[in-house]
Amino acid sequence: MLNAEIIAVIEELAPRSLQESWDNTGWQVGNPLAECTGALLCLDVTPEVVLEARDCGCNLVISHHPLIFKGLKQITGATLQQQAILHAISEGISIYSSHTAVDNARGGVSYAMAAKLGVRVLGTLAPRMPATWQQLNVIVPRDKASDLREALIDVGAGATADPRYDSCTFTIGGRGSFRALDGASPAVGDIEALEDDTDEVLLQMPVPVRLISKVCSTIAQVHPYESPAYHFVAPADADHDAGCGVYGTIETRLEAEDLAALAKSAFACERVKVSHYGFGDSKIRISRVALCGGSGGEFIPAAIAAGAQAYVTADIRYHDFVDYGDKILLIDAGHHETELCTKDIFYNAISQKFPTFALFKSSVEKNPVKYI
Repeated sequence: MLNAEIIAVIEELAPRSLQESWDNTGWQVGNPLAECTGALLCLDVTPEVVLEARDCGCNLVISHHPLIFKGLKQITGATLQQQAILHAISEGISIYSSHTAVDNARGGVSYAMAAKLGVRVLGTLAPRMPATWQQLNVIVPRDKASDLREALIDVGAGATADPRYDSCTFTIGGRGSFRALDGASPAVGDIEALEDDTDEVLLQMPVPVRLISKVCSTIAQVHPYESPAYHFVAPADADHDAGCGVYGTIETRLEAEDLAALAKSAFACERVKVSHYGFGDSKIRISRVALCGGSGGEFIPAAIAAGAQAYVTADIRYHDFVDYGDKILLIDAGHHETELCTKDIFYNAISQKFPTFALFKSSVEKNPVKYI
């Protein structure tokens, strides 16, 4: 089995297209086409983790945090990052990272956090930007296809994300059938007569989302049929549930102290930081909770807008506690702690597809933050 076949499972769950623009989800080191002897799963790639993979007989490491974020000008072993790269190269170990792709994926980090707290997910805190284009499929008589195509191109249809191309279309020929009933004014055929051999084509073209209403108006004006058959299709990688963070409900309404204790236990935290909201006030019972693994402080306003009474995340700034602490229970459960679930996410996805494949969860990596 090839490394690429294992990673295909990860990318089915979390396509690279879901990553943020600043991220480096994907292959970090090695050969995707190498035969895979086993995979070690981790949160962070360190020299110790790479050597652990070697000792486990694994030539593939799958991490959450990318080993390489920015360009490297030298690889001499001067830093832990460089040492990890050198060990990987010398030991023939490939490294793949799924970072914000699995953060944003449906069934990803925030969903795993929700499962640990018993939260029934209702929605996404910060949905990914919707697709900027859709594909138009419209059926038109063959002898009118050129007129419609030109009219649609004139209003901007046929443009792609690549500004070097426009007027992009594809046409498929076929024979259409329909029957016009009383009250209709068919351009072809007679009332109540089955028209079953109409020479038509399926015209396909990309349409920027901002132009969809204009395209619909153009079809209504130019198309010879009084009821044109057409529809728009979103890109295959569009996922309306994708995005950072989730919100939902818990079955039992909890006081602030109890929810904080539950989060501390669920994520195996030595300690958690919390805001004052709800503490000491038994009248406040929390039933709606938002969650986001890792650094999720920027989504506090979204959590409040979603009606959440509590928000579990990490790396919350002091001034966020000052600004929002009286509006929502903020629970900072730690970056490492809230994202450690990625090892389980990777393990479950791969083992479900390949039950006998050699998978290991790193046992040498540790939280880089120590509490005293």
